[in-house]
Amino acid sequence: MTDATTPADMTLDELRPVLIEALLPNVAFDGWSETALDAAAITVGIPADRARLVFSGGAADMIDAWIQKADRDMATELERRGGGTLKIRDRITTAIRIRIEQARPHKEAVRRALAVLAQPQHAAFSARTLWRSADAMWRAAGDSATDFNYYTKRMSLGAVYAATLLFWLQDESENDTETFAFLDRRIETIMQVEKMKARFREQASHRPRLSRFLGRLRYPVA
Repeated sequence: MTDATTPADMTLDELRPVLIEALLPNVAFDGWSETALDAAAITVGIPADRARLVFSGGAADMIDAWIQKADRDMATELERRGGGTLKIRDRITTAIRIRIEQARPHKEAVRRALAVLAQPQHAAFSARTLWRSADAMWRAAGDSATDFNYYTKRMSLGAVYAATLLFWLQDESENDTETFAFLDRRIETIMQVEKMKARFREQASHRPRLSRFLGRLRYPVA
């Protein structure tokens, strides 16, 4: 796709982020609905039927596209801010701060999205998108874990991000200062857990292995 490509010439996949941008201002009034999507189609300049084809899965499909776009935008902005030069704790904190800052103009859209995700039929979808966002943050922060640590890190960060998002929705402080203070406290908890895990692994590496001990019993050193 080139800069000269118009929405009318875009593929359905290319239209997703374009429609999301046009859709967000309408969500505060019409929710994640076909009404909001039809208005976005007019803004973009494509037929409503084509826009509905892009998001054939309805509200959940629109929200999924928004979250994916937010994950990509977060990674891009973290790199722009020099995330690679920060300590790991600061990278993770900054990643979540970026997500909050980018969502700030669309707070009602976030509120309505969470209401959709809270519905029982979307439980698995909600868990999947939260995991994906946590994974995107850790990857943007340079995490390369492949062992069990990979899963625990994402579970912990997902819980922190979800709690911070819910806190933010109720926060009326200037520039979300209370939310970011809340975030700092939660990140501190994660870092303390990671330090404990690192100490445990270090101690475990110096403990005699049971297999080695049993081997010596069977084959004593002469």
